[in-house]
Amino acid sequence: MTDPKPKRARPSKTLAPTAAAALDSDALTQAMRQLLEPLAALSIARGVPFATLDEMLKSAFVDAARAAHPDLPGHRAVSRISTTTGINRREVSRITRARSETVPTRRSPAARLFTTWLTDPALKTRRGDVVALPRQGPAPSFEALAQSITRDVHPRSLLDELCRLGMARVENDKVYLLHDSFVPQGDVERMLRLLGHNVGDHLRAAVTNVLSDITPHLEQAIFTDELSHASMDDFRELMRTQWKALLAATVPALQRMIDVDRAAGRSPDHRVRVGLYTYHETVAAMRESAAPAATKAATKRKPT
Repeated sequence: MTDPKPKRARPSKTLAPTAAAALDSDALTQAMRQLLEPLAALSIARGVPFATLDEMLKSAFVDAARAAHPDLPGHRAVSRISTTTGINRREVSRITRARSETVPTRRSPAARLFTTWLTDPALKTRRGDVVALPRQGPAPSFEALAQSITRDVHPRSLLDELCRLGMARVENDKVYLLHDSFVPQGDVERMLRLLGHNVGDHLRAAVTNVLSDITPHLEQAIFTDELSHASMDDFRELMRTQWKALLAATVPALQRMIDVDRAAGRSPDHRVRVGLYTYHETVAAMRESAAPAATKAATKRKPT
């Protein structure tokens, strides 16, 4: 079943403003609870105390309020941010003084090399399998591929990095890819960066769609709760196949767009992220995780 874009309801009677606001508040509360629960689980698993998250949330609120009122002069910004967020002025001033600009993280040369190798038709067999590459020499070779990605990092350094991440191996002076996706198991720092970038952009897309009159970002899902445990292997294989197809079609197309933009002298001032995610759990686990919120909501609705 697909999760279509909801249509605007046309009730026979217009809801009173207070009732409409209550419905919106309830839906917003439930949505935000679902967003926060995985974050809380990650914090507990990694030993991050609530005070740390509380400080980060305050900082995020200050940034969001500042972005909502970008034209306010400095002497008025603190008061407006305090009013908007509910954080007292002293805290807003402290956070504003301590806030440092975050430098955007660019995709690593190793990740770019891996993706190019995986998707370049010239580096595949007739059956579509990724070929092993000679370590050195003219194209096609690992050395030539690395130099096509960057001249700032030595090919041997890129090879060492891929081998360290368990993404490639060297045998008889040939380099072999070991995986069909760049998921560097064992590198916790890199995995956490991927988590932040991937989930962060997904959430930004969904929130922007909710807050906009139009839906500028594609953000859809397919869901069902009628599969058996025996079907899960088939499901995972289906999704891996679909991702390979999306990757093979998208990366060369994006590279062509980049080449056309460069040739036309256009400013490279936009970025995109394309992803596909799956999540599965037992129906019992889903009901158990939803039970506390449902119980709380039911208790709240009890007549006094």
